[in-house]
Amino acid sequence: MAKAKEVKEEPKKKLSTGWIIGIVAIALIVLIVLSGISIRNNLVRMDTNVDAAWANVQVQYQRRADLIPNLVETVKGAKDFEQSTLLAVTEARNKWTNAKTPEEQVAAANQLDPAIKNFIDVVVEAYPDIKSTQNFIALQDELANTENKVAVERGRYNIAVKDLNTQIRLFPTNIVAGMFGFKQRTFFNAESGAENAPQVEF
Repeated sequence: MAKAKEVKEEPKKKLSTGWIIGIVAIALIVLIVLSGISIRNNLVRMDTNVDAAWANVQVQYQRRADLIPNLVETVKGAKDFEQSTLLAVTEARNKWTNAKTPEEQVAAANQLDPAIKNFIDVVVEAYPDIKSTQNFIALQDELANTENKVAVERGRYNIAVKDLNTQIRLFPTNIVAGMFGFKQRTFFNAESGAENAPQVEF
């Protein structure tokens, strides 16, 4: 009888413990890197949202600042108009126009609010007939509309800042934020009393 051929089975290769640890370590590194990229991208989006919200605040303040020359033109021809009041509102407008950083612009805006209010109060008190002119009525509507938009945009800006600042403080986002230089942003904190928009009821 012919001997049956013995088939030798090759032993199955087993992954060594070192290989398993290596694969797990690589998987963890990839997961950490991907998480870091995702967190960074989210911070970029939120930071950009703050910039966009601040730009909207600037647009409304600039719109209001642009109305001031029209307001001045409407009343400066009046006899014996108080020049100090005119100078105060003009200087406040110039400070806003020349401010560079958000902090400087907030400070300038806080000076512009009372300057406009004082200017209007003086005009209406000294020249009661002017409040019925067509130009003054149009400016009344424009200023009131702008003040409402300023308040809305400041609120949106502060919400965007709150979201970013909160995210930056959370773990592990705070680590990624520190690595890539993301910093907390400044809220629009108006000075005491500045939350009351200038009254433009002529």
